[in-house]
This record gives sequence, structure tokens and C-alpha cells, in this order.
Amino acid sequence: RRAETIPDRDLFSLSHLFSGLNMCMSGSATSCEECLLIHPSCAWCAQEDFGRGRGLTSRCDFIQNLQRRGCGAQFIEYPTSSISVLKNMPLSSTGSGLAQFDVVQIMPQKISLSLRPGEQTSFGLQVRQVEDYPVDLYYLMDLSLSMKDDLDTIRNLGTKLAHEMGKLTSNFRLGFGSFVDKNMSPFSYTAPKYQENPCSGYKLFPNCVPTFGFRHILPLTDKVDRFNEEVQKQMVSRNRDAPEGGFDAILQAAVCKTEIGWRKEAYHLLVFATDDVPHLALDGRLGGLVEPHDGQCHLNDRNEYSASTEMDYPSLALLGEKLAENNIFLIFAVTKRLYVIYKNFTALIPGTTVEILDQDSKNVIQLIIAAYNNIRSKVELSVWDHPEDISLSFTATCQDGKPLPGLRKCADLKIGDTVSFNVTVEARGCPPRGTDQSFTIKPVGFKDRLEVAVDYQCDCGCSQTAQTNSSICSSIGTYKCGTCHCEPGYLGARCECQEGEASSMYQSACREAEGKQICSGRGECSCNQCRCFESDFGKIYGSFCECDDFSCPRHKGILCSGHGECHCGECKCHAGYVGDNCNCSTETSSCISDDGKMCSGRGNCVCGRCQCTEPGAFGDTCEKCPTCPDACGTKRECIECRLFDSGRLADNQTCQRLCKDEIITVENLKTDDPGAVLCLYKTDNDCVMKFTYSEHASGQSILTALKEPECGGGPEAMTVLLAVVGSILLVGVVLLAVWKLVITIHDRREFARFQSARSRARYEMASNPLYKQPVSTHFVETDFNMYGKSYNGGWTVD
Repeated sequence: RRAETIPDRDLFSLSHLFSGLNMCMSGSATSCEECLLIHPSCAWCAQEDFGRGRGLTSRCDFIQNLQRRGCGAQFIEYPTSSISVLKNMPLSSTGSGLAQFDVVQIMPQKISLSLRPGEQTSFGLQVRQVEDYPVDLYYLMDLSLSMKDDLDTIRNLGTKLAHEMGKLTSNFRLGFGSFVDKNMSPFSYTAPKYQENPCSGYKLFPNCVPTFGFRHILPLTDKVDRFNEEVQKQMVSRNRDAPEGGFDAILQAAVCKTEIGWRKEAYHLLVFATDDVPHLALDGRLGGLVEPHDGQCHLNDRNEYSASTEMDYPSLALLGEKLAENNIFLIFAVTKRLYVIYKNFTALIPGTTVEILDQDSKNVIQLIIAAYNNIRSKVELSVWDHPEDISLSFTATCQDGKPLPGLRKCADLKIGDTVSFNVTVEARGCPPRGTDQSFTIKPVGFKDRLEVAVDYQCDCGCSQTAQTNSSICSSIGTYKCGTCHCEPGYLGARCECQEGEASSMYQSACREAEGKQICSGRGECSCNQCRCFESDFGKIYGSFCECDDFSCPRHKGILCSGHGECHCGECKCHAGYVGDNCNCSTETSSCISDDGKMCSGRGNCVCGRCQCTEPGAFGDTCEKCPTCPDACGTKRECIECRLFDSGRLADNQTCQRLCKDEIITVENLKTDDPGAVLCLYKTDNDCVMKFTYSEHASGQSILTALKEPECGGGPEAMTVLLAVVGSILLVGVVLLAVWKLVITIHDRREFARFQSARSRARYEMASNPLYKQPVSTHFVETDFNMYGKSYNGGWTVD
């Protein structure tokens, strides 16, 4: 591809990115193809007269540098990666009523990539779990003697399970198979008296059927009554050691597609019910079985596993391969004590879940429904036929719309939800010419897939017009892409020199700077060019032999951690890795906790591992934290759903998936354990529930809870109301009485004080000698005649 196709913004970013180290010129590329392999930002100038008159100049450089130095755009070789969509059918919304090839759950379905080595290119894909998709469920049961009570429980499982699954899909089929172990020593009783009845002499259960490896009993069918009939016919058997031969049975159920009846257009669920651990690969050597399992179907005309005593048990890797190859979801239904063991298996077998089975399998229907909902609630991508020279990294965009770099899985989805993934692809090199590469991306357990065809941009267009014995090359070389490729023994830009010629003029061009060693002391100068020495450690290269591919940082003794290429002292990391020595993975799937949060919301994912930032948090995903403020709230939800089938988790059927802690119920809760945290919460009926949360030395979380919440006998509402009103009135009366008493005492004191003051005042007025009345009375006698009448009397004068 020519330079005129490259946007200006890319030129600016490249110039800014590499303003310090010019990787293109330091690579000492002698051909266009070598230049393109140095770095995806490098370009080659094929113009014949490029650099003439400027002394030695490199034709391999950044595009803007080549153009600035006079190279025409039509002479610049700069191929870039591209993507072509070949098949892109729209996603379906339902799985019922359509032919098997009409249901589409991934988009696009086929693309073609043209990759330039070292350049990262991205494409997107979408996945949707359609509604009402057909389901095939094969129930694989351990029929060793310890499972007798479980067998009695599931004799009518078919009808009940079909009824419950009918709520989730209109197209459901059910099958049945059983297993015990290899009928050979030391795994089973082999004495003649045990051949027909291995329970002979066993007082608790004296009769059982002969030991067998795997027996396919009922092919997948929609006639659930047949399931009940076949199960009711079954009897348990007996083996010698504790582990069972279940992995033999799983592999046969997976690869015997025709016999089992797996449909291509259905979800494949394989329920594995047991109460003990399985035998693994190499265990068969105890019985003299040295031949590894071949991964093939070995059912005889009686539908029994015929190679049980001929081949070893299958490995976990082989199981995972065959289950994924046949799009089978494996559900481990195991007792509580085995949960941790089988949980570890799920990390090694993609598409596998584990659920806790009651001792007598009473919860098997709820278990299957919960596991099915769990499977349908997540989408995880897997890669098949991954070429070694191609790096892939994923970014998931789930329902919250936030991109999650390094993650190829989405959880907590609803049926019908659509999720998106961005896939970044990088080719690390060029395969031999004519090699066709391809790989497949498919969601785990889906039949749908995205097929990716790959070709490589490793050749230059100018190479197609090469001229042998060109006059430009003194007729002793091939002129290609602007340079001469000389015959052996000749050197120089025009093949004008012979090897061995040397002069001071030639040697001056072989020094990086004045005072530096000729060819950096790691080569010899011949005809203006450095010829770098060979090294047992790797390749020495560069215009002045200043670079090599082995002087880069190492991790645990491995150059660039094995996840990058060493270029002139710096590691160029492959897609999905960063850091000076490329030891830091950008994959974040290992940091996602069971609740779907990154490091449980208590830390950061660094190099693929959680670094807990919340004080007191620990665990692979920081999921354990007894001292965290939210510890009681988180465990409360598990107490509610596990013990009382209530709360938020009980509604969306995620209790079994999220709450795996051991819960111990007691009558009286002890709170004196210093390592336990006491938690309390109020229930809906105003009772108080108490439990303690602690971490066992084995790493398992333990919750110890009361069997029932504490509820006191509360009084009736009317009684409480009357008591409150009466109390208020009584307090009021008492306050009024006190107020009256205080006022009365105060008034009496004041009146007494008044009376005393009045008495003193009266005494003082009566006894004071200086006091004189303000009025004096005098009597005067008179005798006179008025108006002819005579008067004789007196009057007073004041």
C-alpha cells in the first residue's frame, strides 16, 4: 500500500512517538521486506535517486522523514492491516420455530484479516443468547453403593424436571447414564464371589449389580416417562476404593454423539452427580493400564464402555477439549465436602460449573435449574486453532456499557441480552510464503462461531519489478526497490567494491560519532559499511553495529519474559502484555470475582492479579474481608437466601453461584472467638438475626448463624397506646401539683412577710413621742341673739 493512503494524524502520532529513538534507521534493513518487519511505523523508499549527494542514508524510515528527504509518495512502501467482513447475518431473537441453521447468536460469522507484522488491528463482534432455545440434558449418575438414597430420590425426576424446564424452553429432551468404576483391581472387588454380586457379605445391603465403568441407558428423548421407567429399573453397585470412574463416563457421554443423541441446534447440558472424588489420568497405572485415553467413543452393542479395562482414565485437558469440541456444558452436582475440589476443576475445564447437592439429592431439580440459569447468564469466548505467531487480546462491553480490557467474559446477563467484544490482533512475524492461517472464535457451549481467515502483508509491491544483473548495480547485482543486492564478494550502493578493500575514507563512515569505535567494536568496516560480527547470544545489527536482539530486560531468566521481541535494547511486547520486560499481562479475567466485580470492588487488577487496597481484604479476588465495613452486609444476603430462601439473591437464582461459604446453624451463638466478626440485622418481622463470620486456615469462609432469628413477645398496640397516654397524663398531673405546691408555699411566705411589716408599722406610730396629729380641736362658748332668737352654745375651730 502506498503512502498516500496514510492519514496525516497517523504521521503526527508516529513522529511524536518516536521523536527520540528512530527504530527504523537503527534496524540496518537492507531490503524493503526487512524494513517492514522492524516496526509497523517503518516505511521504505524505492526511489532510485533517493539520498543521492547526501552520503549514506537509510531508505527505511518514518514516512514523514522520507518525504522530507525528497522521496516521492508514489515510491514509498507502507502496507497496513485491513479487515474484510465476508458473512454478517443479523442476530436472532428467538430459537423456537426455526431450522437449526437459521438461529444466529454471534455476529459477524466470517471475516478476513490482512495483517502487517507488529501492527495491531481490531474488530468487533456481538453475542446474544436467544430466547426459547432447545435444551438437551443428559443426567450422568454415580451408582456406587453410597448413592442408593439418591437413586431413590430421582426415580420420578423426569416428570418434575420436564415441568420446570418447560418454563424455560419449549423444546426439552432428557437422557440418562450411570457409572461406577473400572472392574479391575485395585479399583473394584475382583474375587470370584464378587463378580456377580460385589455386595456379597455386606450386611447393610447384601445385593447389588456387577461393577461397570459406564453404561448408557437412555438416549436423549422428549418422552420423560421413559426416563422415569429406566431410572426405576436401576440398582446400585459397589467398588473398592473411594474415588469413582466418573471421568471415563463424562468423556464417553461427550464423544458418543450419535449414541447419546446430542442435537447440533440445542444447548448441551451434562449433569454429573456424585458424592466422591474422581480418578484422574495416571491412576490407571495402579491397575497396569499404561495406554493413555485416545478420546474416542468405545460403546459396545450393550451401550457399555468397552475400553474401561484397556485404557487409563482421561486427563483434565482431554476432558476440556472434548467437552468444548462438542459444545457441552458440564454441571458438577456434588456434596458440600467436595465443593472445593470440583471448584478447582472448573478453573481447568471451560464451560463447567459446580453446584452443591444434598446428601439424598432432594435439591437436584433446583440445582439443575440454578445451573442452567447460571449458564445462560454468562457469555465467555474461546479461541480455537490459535496460530502461534498471532497475539489476541479482548475487551468486553457488558450490560453496563463499560469496556473491560483483558476480559473475554460477561456475567449476570438476562436471556436476550446482547454483549459486545473488541478483539485486538497482532501478527508477530511472517510465516513461510504460501502458508494459510486461520482461527475460530466461539462462545463456550455455542454452536455459533466466528471464522477468521488471515493473510500477511509481508511483501513489497516494488519487489515484483526486480531487475537481475542490472546496469545500475554494475551488472553484478539485482536492482530491487531502489537498492542493489550484490553478488557474493561485492559491496557498496552500486556493488562497486569488493570485500576486503579498506581505506581511511571508508572507515570514517563506519563510526557513529567522532571518537567512537569503528562499528561500535562489534563489526568490521568494509566499503563504507559495517559488517557486524556473529554472536552466540543472537543477532548484532545496525548501521554501526550498535544494536542487538539479546540485551533486553529479562524475567526469571527469559528474554522479555517470552512475551515480546528484543529490539536494540528495548522489549517490544506482544499484544496483551506491557512492562519493561513484558511480564505484565493485561488480561483481567482472573481478577473477576464470583459477583462479577473487579477484585470484589476492594482492589485493582495489576498484571492479571488482584492487589487488594481495602485494609483486611485478601484472597485471589479480594473476596475475603471479615473486617471490611460491608462484610456483614455481603454475608447477610447469603444467610437470607441459603437459610430462609429470601432476600435479593433468592429472587434471581444466583444464591448457589455466589454463596459457597460453609454455613453452620446453632441454637446458641458464641461470640467469644477473637477471629470472628459478629453481625446482626433486623428481619422484616422486626426480629434480630445474628451470625458470625470468620476465615478458616484452609481459606474457606465460615458463617455460624442462629437457626432462627431472635423475636421477643411484644405487647399489643392498644396496650402500648394506653400506657403512653396514661404516662403523659400522670406526668402532667404531677407537674401541676408540684407547680401548685410551689406557688402556695411562695404566697404564704409573702403574706406572712406582709403581716409582719404591717404590725411593725402600727407599733411605731403609737409610741413615737415626736409624732403630732395634724388637726387640733378647740371649744368656744357663745351667747348671742340672731334674728330675734337667743342662742347659747359653742363650736370648734381647727
